[in-house]
Amino acid sequence: MTPADLDKRAELTVWPKRAPGRSAQGRPFATLREALAVAARAIEAEDAQPWIITEAGDILSPRWIRANTLSRVVQ
Repeated sequence: MTPADLDKRAELTVWPKRAPGRSAQGRPFATLREALAVAARAIEAEDAQPWIITEAGDILSPRWIRANTLSRVVQ
């Protein structure tokens, strides 16, 4: 992933962490940067499992999102 990828579209889906069998609907974002910020807030505010699909088709797991957003602000 490159810094330019932060300005490309992404889709965020936030799954409840402790509710198996539930469905969740993806939400489009104009930029990956925006999706990452919302995903980080969801992790901090609730027991959630956010997943992001980038414009290039990469799938960012909750573990990746935590490792790359919670320790620093997404710029």
